[in-house]
Amino acid sequence: MTGRLSELDFPGVTPSRQQRSRETTAALLKAGAEMLCDRSLDELSIEDLCAAVDATVGSFYGRFESKEAYFNVLLGLAARDGQAMLAGMAQNDQLKEIPLDAMCRLLVGRIIGWMRRHEGVLRAALQRGDRRPERWSSFKQLAAATTAAATPPLLGAMGKGRRAAKSRSIGFGFQTVFGTLVNAILNDPGPLSMRDPELAARLSQCLLLQLQAEINAPDARRATPARLPRR
Repeated sequence: MTGRLSELDFPGVTPSRQQRSRETTAALLKAGAEMLCDRSLDELSIEDLCAAVDATVGSFYGRFESKEAYFNVLLGLAARDGQAMLAGMAQNDQLKEIPLDAMCRLLVGRIIGWMRRHEGVLRAALQRGDRRPERWSSFKQLAAATTAAATPPLLGAMGKGRRAAKSRSIGFGFQTVFGTLVNAILNDPGPLSMRDPELAARLSQCLLLQLQAEINAPDARRATPARLPRR
């Protein structure tokens, strides 16, 4: 679980001033994130959570106004970690220097790494999306921002010309990446699970093939129109 506990400025959260209290808060958040990897939010009981870190139910409610407030912190920390991933991507000069295939591997690897770190929290948010759709909206915005940040270096690696068509292919490529990962988290249809080491290689190859197809596509503006047969 990432995120500095001194910055837990979320509604329904009581700040922890003592080191031991902050450590208990961190333990509760870490344990909850791990438990959500194999159970739903509805199945996550406060009693089991507190027992896992040797805390009392009273100490939980001394820190979090409710279970909903607790889950909001988990969501907020996942979103902050995603923003940190995005900032690191924007500041990475390596993206300007590596070839397209390496760039696809790097970008997809970072996205998968972030989603794996928060797999249970993301699954819980998806499962409750029909009741609280706003909970997933921040992650949809993060996906859009990730695509926007990745587009300039990818365009540079794809060569000059046809920027609009190439940008469209980049957008669709990332739609494929995020859609596959969301499906893996929510439904795990196989053959590759979210934790399968092969997943990153396969997805980065899918993105690369999509972009290479666009690079090699004929320019519609320069294509010679077919001649009609003479009668």
